[in-house]
Amino acid sequence: MKEYNVAILGATGAVGTRMIQQLEQSSIPVKQVKLLASPRSAGKVLQFKGQDVTVEATTPESFDDVDIVLASAGGAASKQFLPEAVKRGAVAVDNTSAFRMDPEVPLVVPEVNEDAIAQHKGIIANPNCSTIQMVVALKPIFDVAGLKQIIVSTYQAGSGAGQTAIQELDDEAQQHLNGEPMTADIFPVKSEAHHYPLAFNLLPQIDVFEPDGSTHEEWKMVHETKKIMLGDMNDPKIKVNATCVRVPVVIGHGESVYFEVEDNTNLDAHKVQELIKHGNGLVLEDDPAEQLYPQPINAEGHTDTYVGRIREDPENPGAYNLWVVADNLLKGAAANTVEIAEKLVEHDLVRVPADYYGKE
Repeated sequence: MKEYNVAILGATGAVGTRMIQQLEQSSIPVKQVKLLASPRSAGKVLQFKGQDVTVEATTPESFDDVDIVLASAGGAASKQFLPEAVKRGAVAVDNTSAFRMDPEVPLVVPEVNEDAIAQHKGIIANPNCSTIQMVVALKPIFDVAGLKQIIVSTYQAGSGAGQTAIQELDDEAQQHLNGEPMTADIFPVKSEAHHYPLAFNLLPQIDVFEPDGSTHEEWKMVHETKKIMLGDMNDPKIKVNATCVRVPVVIGHGESVYFEVEDNTNLDAHKVQELIKHGNGLVLEDDPAEQLYPQPINAEGHTDTYVGRIREDPENPGAYNLWVVADNLLKGAAANTVEIAEKLVEHDLVRVPADYYGKE
């Protein structure tokens, strides 16, 4: 059996540490693992399968003799290092936004568009966490009845902004309970001029604002959904509208999804439940009589996507509501990244084509 040298870029972050755990549990036969991060994190010792591994500062030469790179160190680091990794013969799965909208880079959720992996030129992009769980939930419905329109409102956990954001949320909560002023330095966007507390609050801004008044997070959900489900980020076949809100939950995104199908002939709420129940990577939790529905606190630590509150719109035949929850650091990031790598290995696609990404 062939074994693979795997590098994790951003190994000390909230997603990177979970990538290590997911890689330990994966079907990938790992020969050697290399943990990479910024110079300030170099020298830290982490574990992989019970063995100590020292974190190294990332350089282009870090990727010599590496077969697979799993990256979650921020867009700037991915843009700087992943083309270098590909030049050295590695295939990279990137969890940042750096390459998602690049037409040469497949944007993949294995349960939805696994076939796109074969189109890679050395880099495969992992979608935004909020997009992933929504398209996983809608995939079985799309296959049976098509989709005309999606309207989604998200309730996104603080951990989506990184490890330091988790600490800020904890600190704010304690400050509030102590009757002290809450200190905000990160939310809603660290690079923006104004910061607001997330604890005991809701922030209707994730990422920067676009000229049309939407946030970049909302823009991503629209165009990533189209690229994943239709193969074209601007395809008008499915209309997508998103409102993204940060909520004071540590881990686990919730989403209220309203959708209209193309063909409602053989569809009703019960049929949608059955499609979800048997869908790939989905768990149905939908029993109003027993107050059973998905909750972030129960999804934490799991790689499935949970769906409930399925019901028809009585005012608009062919339209439905559902509620989707997933662990944003696992299914929304680390687990999906490792699943893509597993598919690369399974289909013998861990090789860089002659027309590799960035070749001059």
